[in-house]
Parts: sequence; structure tokens; C-alpha cells
Amino acid sequence: MGLRNWASNFIYKQIEKRGWVEDIFSNTIRYGGRYVNDENILESSDVYELLQDISNQLMLAEIVVEDDNGNEIKNDSSLNVLKNPNNYLTGSEFIKLMTNTYLLQGEVFPVLDGDKLHLASNVHTELDDRLIEQFSINGTKIPGFMIRHIKNIGTNHLQGVGLMQLGKDTLEGVMSAEKVLTDKYKKGGLLAFLLKLDAHINPQNGAQSKLIKAILDQLEQIEESRSVKMIPLGKGYEIDTLESPIDDQKTLAYLNIYKKDLGKYLGINVDTYTSLIKTDLEKAMMYLHNKAAKPIMKIFEEHLTLLFFGSNSNKKIKFKINILDFVPYSTKTNIAYNLVRTMIASPDDARDILGKDKLNTPESSKLYISKDLIASEDLGKATADSLKGGDGNDKEKGNEDI
Repeated sequence: MGLRNWASNFIYKQIEKRGWVEDIFSNTIRYGGRYVNDENILESSDVYELLQDISNQLMLAEIVVEDDNGNEIKNDSSLNVLKNPNNYLTGSEFIKLMTNTYLLQGEVFPVLDGDKLHLASNVHTELDDRLIEQFSINGTKIPGFMIRHIKNIGTNHLQGVGLMQLGKDTLEGVMSAEKVLTDKYKKGGLLAFLLKLDAHINPQNGAQSKLIKAILDQLEQIEESRSVKMIPLGKGYEIDTLESPIDDQKTLAYLNIYKKDLGKYLGINVDTYTSLIKTDLEKAMMYLHNKAAKPIMKIFEEHLTLLFFGSNSNKKIKFKINILDFVPYSTKTNIAYNLVRTMIASPDDARDILGKDKLNTPESSKLYISKDLIASEDLGKATADSLKGGDGNDKEKGNEDI
């Protein structure tokens, strides 16, 4: 077995060294493929973009604590932990990592250790005889009140399902196809040669093997397409170029079909999403929010609430997203102007929408209405004045004219 492994590894290294040119005495071909794992899954640009779009929405959300009546509770200790979960992640990074892990692996395990919050890996879960979930990491049991098992539910109540499981075959095919194209053009295009010999190839023929190796070495030294290499050949030797077995159009057609399928495992129809981005960014973000981000927020809220407060508390952790973060500035300007005119928002509210600091003056905190910007408390006086008509002098002058 040791000799066989050594030989296999040696041949594989030779294949890697020569790229597409196989060992001259080998009668087998190894086709390079890609297997999905945590390290390479984000190398697929489409997967990375979709994950970024979804996790960025959650990262931009404001996390608050509310009571049963929806009143916000300021300065709760849980907010400090969520803003500074540990020494190696910020609050934004933590939410982003938790979302990406949830989407890719289908489950994620936040652990609350005092005033530190972590994401555990290599967690083993099982139900005991009382149907209570038990947790252990590398054989060490973790108390249930310290950890939550956040699952992307499929049909199993004990394990979630993510892209790495649901879309495994599709993702491996896409990543392999992308690698083939990338490797081809990374090397300046694939160029292969066929060496023809009149004589039979004999491994025992040292002179023949030496000449073949020299020819292969000469071909491998061609670094650029503009290089010219003269290779003198003896009688009975001939070199032909081979057409690349990689059909770019077929590979691209495959990618155009199956790359879009990956979005469905993340809850998004890629065609719908991309078309909305081209025509209406706000609609695209609302589509992403309702289809993908909002359900995740709901699940995260429930689990983090139980992790921090338990099941008997009247406190709830909530994620709040300001959809106006995703609309153009010109749209925000119109919204702010119209809200002030309709007495829904004050000038300070409008400044906040536009990303400016509030003035916090008596005038800027008033509600205004109409194009004349009449303060709400002055509205009754303004209306009375407009109905009052002219004064006594006007009336007297009017009678004289009659």
C-alpha cells in the first residue's frame, strides 16, 4: 500500500507539473474537479455576491431590546454584548459571520459565556430520553442555557440544511466549470501537443525516454504566446498541435443555467433579483429583504432572545432595518420634503433621513404643513386669519364705492 500511494502521488505531481500533458507512459487521465468545503465555497463569485447582499442587510440592521408592548428598553446589558461580542469580532462582523454560516451550513451555534458571545464549531447535538437537546464540543458538554442551535429548517428537527448540502452537486459543477475556464486563460490559453513516433514507446529505451523528456521540457518553457521555440527532431518524430478539449461556449452556457440555481437555495430567484437591480434598486432591496433577510431576522431574534433572557422574560431582541438605506439620495430628498409638508415628520426627522445631524431646536422639532410651512400649533390661528376677511377700514371703503 505504501508503494502504491507513493507511485500514485508521484504520478499526480507529474500531472500537476505538466498541466494537461500526461506522463508519457500513463494510459489513464485524471479529470480535475472541485469539492465544496468551507475554504473554497466563497471563490464562486455569484455565491459570494448573494451572501454579501443578504448578510449585509442583517449587518446594517439596528439591534434593540423591546418589552411586550413594543417599547424600546435603552441601555440593556445584552446590547453591549451584541455590540462587542468578543475580542476578535465586532458586532457587525459577528452578525455577518453568523448569517453566512447559517446560509452555507444550514445551522449556527451562538454561545453566551458571561459577557462574551461566540460562534461554536464542531458541535455535536442529540436528544436525551426527555427530548431535551444536549450539546457537546469535542466531548465537552455545554449547558443548554449557554448555547442556541439556530437551524435553517428542512425536514429534520435536529439538523438544518444549507447551501453546502442542498446545492452540493450544482455548486461543485459550477465551481469545476469556473476552474476549468480560469485555469485555461490563466495560462494564456490551453495549448496541447501530440508527439508522434514511428517506433513503439519502450520504457526501457533510455535514449528514447531522454529525447521525449527533452521535447516536453522544451514545450513547457514556452511562457508567452509570442515566444518562438525551435525543437530539432530526429527521424520518426513529429509534433502536432491539439485542439483544446474545453469548449468555452458550452461551459458558459452551463454556467448561465446552473449558477442561477444557486440563488434558489438561498431563497432568491436570481433572474428576478438582477432585473430589479437594473431597473429599481429599492424594489430589489425590498425583494431581497422579504424573500431572504426578513425570515432570517425572525429566527435570529427568537434564538438570541432565548439565549439572553430565557423563556419567561418580557424582553425581546429585535432587528430593525431602515429600508431607506437602500434608496437613492434623490428619493430620500423627495421623501423628506413630502413628509414635512404632510406633517408626518419634523425638519429634524427629514435631516435624519438625509444622513445629517438633527438641529434639536424648537423650530426644527415642530411639525409643519403645506408649502408655506406653517407650524402645527399655529395652524388654527392661520386658518382663523384666512377666514376673517378685511378689517373695518376695508369694509367702510367698500361701502363708499357701492
